[in-house]
Amino acid sequence: MEEILLTAQPRTVIGKQVNAMRRAGWIPAVLYGRHLDQPLTLQIDEKILKDVVAKAGRNRLIRLTVDSGAPRLVLTREVQRNSLSGRIVHVDLQEVSMTEKITTNVPLVLVGTSPAVTRGEGLLIHGIDTVQIRLLPTDLIPHIEVDVTGLASLNQSLFVKDLKVSAKIEILTPDDEMVAKVVPVKEEVIAVEAPVAAAEVEVIKKGKIEEEGVEGEAPAAGAEAKKPEAKKEEKK
Repeated sequence: MEEILLTAQPRTVIGKQVNAMRRAGWIPAVLYGRHLDQPLTLQIDEKILKDVVAKAGRNRLIRLTVDSGAPRLVLTREVQRNSLSGRIVHVDLQEVSMTEKITTNVPLVLVGTSPAVTRGEGLLIHGIDTVQIRLLPTDLIPHIEVDVTGLASLNQSLFVKDLKVSAKIEILTPDDEMVAKVVPVKEEVIAVEAPVAAAEVEVIKKGKIEEEGVEGEAPAAGAEAKKPEAKKEEKK
């Protein structure tokens, strides 16, 4: 596998001046490590860093050289990006020892096709997409492949305990976490609107007339009806 190389320079710029450094094409970085007296503040060429991050991800070793010093083996641990442009704005690196185990997360990649899905009986759903592992840096892997061709029947599942990895890799994620499952295909239910009963139509119609106050209907509640005045009887 191709070795990934990266060069960096010590950084003295901090605070608001970091933005000016970014505009000049340099990205701030910090190097951590168990055997470092204190973290090292670095600056890295943006174009070079972009290519290295794309190749290495989180689980490939990078040979880092700082200011012409002795090379260090490091991993990328956190890459911060601008939420709008997607450009890298900061990166954390971790120095590792080839004789000390490390803990990291690796993605799960589903391969193959479930026979139940091929027959059109079910759908394949994903569970967790990463697992946490513990291993020596020399045994690092970019991902773990999960073969789903064994999922031949409905409601059949694969769990973390079913993953096939080297004996050099210790999986820390609980065994009962689901990775993939075949579920039945649900038939689409089309709702049919029931016809409105004739009596119901009449009620709606009557309510509409009363609301609009059509001539000839009873006066609204509270209104007084006018009565003709009685003729006074003439006294003879």
